[in-house]
Amino acid sequence: MKTMKRIALAMLALGVAFSSGCNTDSNKDVFYMIAANLSLPYWQTAASGFNKAAAQYKVTAKVVGPQSYDPVGELDALQKAVGAKPAGILISVADVATLQREIDRAVQEGIPVITMDSDAVISRRLYFIGTNNAEAGRLGGSRLIENLGEKGNVAIFTIPGQPNLEERLRGFKQSLSLQPGIKIVDIEDTKGDARVAFDKAQQLVGLTGPKKIDAFVCLEATSGKPVSDVLKRANVHDREVIAWDADQGTLDGIKDGTIDATIAQKPYTMGYFGLKMLYEVFHAPPPQLTKDFKGDFFSPYPVFVDTGTTLVDRSNVDLYLSDAAGNK
Repeated sequence: MKTMKRIALAMLALGVAFSSGCNTDSNKDVFYMIAANLSLPYWQTAASGFNKAAAQYKVTAKVVGPQSYDPVGELDALQKAVGAKPAGILISVADVATLQREIDRAVQEGIPVITMDSDAVISRRLYFIGTNNAEAGRLGGSRLIENLGEKGNVAIFTIPGQPNLEERLRGFKQSLSLQPGIKIVDIEDTKGDARVAFDKAQQLVGLTGPKKIDAFVCLEATSGKPVSDVLKRANVHDREVIAWDADQGTLDGIKDGTIDATIAQKPYTMGYFGLKMLYEVFHAPPPQLTKDFKGDFFSPYPVFVDTGTTLVDRSNVDLYLSDAAGNK
């Protein structure tokens, strides 16, 4: 009798273990996308791509992060995600110094991490999916030279220290070095806040004489519309504005002529492709996740996946406006 009882208990334990093992199939996989400012339309578009891929693969997608630009808040979201031990993490790195250690900890604990939009090259992430930001900056710089000619004062609106924005600024500087008469005279920290961008634009638009700002360059999405609004209120029509991304307010500014052009990225593609690649890594993991794949000649992963950019101006803005309306 005791022997039969032991056998029954052993069979029960085996059944529990088997059913627990079944919980690791693809229907139970959980993948995280983490961003530093989820209130932006840009990140809502990226999330829609991430969720679309999750639905196709029949896995669970969780999109987390602060609702305003907040690297520390993003770190908190990342720490909670790592604690949940998900199948993979896709993250945009707002500040490398703040996030690198936790990215490395996730990889050391066996969680694949891919960066998107903004990279952390020195971390243990597998690779980066996003824009070639230096090249996109050079594209914007060439447009600025085309419009300004031989000289002009330029104000840059950015978030200093954010890796992707630093790359964009570097690209602009490389282009503008070909035309010494065009000078970057002001670099403003918007802190990712449209109100800050509006206030700073108001301060700058009134400058005259040698200090007059001839062009505004907005390296991140929150500042294009506020700069456009300031110019409209001041009834100023002799300034060039180069914006970034394709949110509704920026596209409207191009349509009404207050913004010359914007550099449109592909956040939907970043999110969609990011989940697909995490799914692949999770189900076909490398023998050693913590290996430095960047320097591996036989690496199964790229260093960088360029999702592309487009310069949007009045010649093609209607196409983007119709796409935006169709995807609401």
